[in-house]
Amino acid sequence: MNNIKNIKTVGLLAQFDDPAALVHAAEKVRDAGYKKFDCHSPFPIHGMDAAMGLKRSRLGWIVGLAALIGTSGALGLQWWTSSIDLPMVISGKPFFSFQAYVPVTFALGVLLSAVAALVGMLALNGLPRLHHPVFYSDNFTRATDDGFFISIETEDPLFDTDRTKSFLASLGGKNLEELREE
Repeated sequence: MNNIKNIKTVGLLAQFDDPAALVHAAEKVRDAGYKKFDCHSPFPIHGMDAAMGLKRSRLGWIVGLAALIGTSGALGLQWWTSSIDLPMVISGKPFFSFQAYVPVTFALGVLLSAVAALVGMLALNGLPRLHHPVFYSDNFTRATDDGFFISIETEDPLFDTDRTKSFLASLGGKNLEELREE
């Protein structure tokens, strides 16, 4: 029986002292041309998206489109049923009495927006990913308490283990660690 496991390096992890050092390092990593990297901190850091070079999220457009589809669908269905499919004059009201349709129109717009926000957020974030190689690092447990980290993946075109490790160390990265996956 051969019990040798196939272990490969999937990235590097470096720890930084504080949020300012993490933002500064993220700017340098972005300016160096790395694309497949991520920053990890126990709380949101103002300016991190710009420091990483991230574009604005498309989630707002997805939610807005879902709201438009929901409201127009609800309004259209109510118009069709009361004006075309079964037109009835009740108490002298016109066939298309839109004031009565506002609650259903609003509710369906909110419902579709909420569902689109959840599904869109999961899809745009690449979730659900139940496990990531950074979770193999014992040092990474500090990311939920007081640790600030940058991880660079081996899939990045600029990734070279030795050069990337020395680059992260030059930025002030401590506890540099190779991330391995079985």
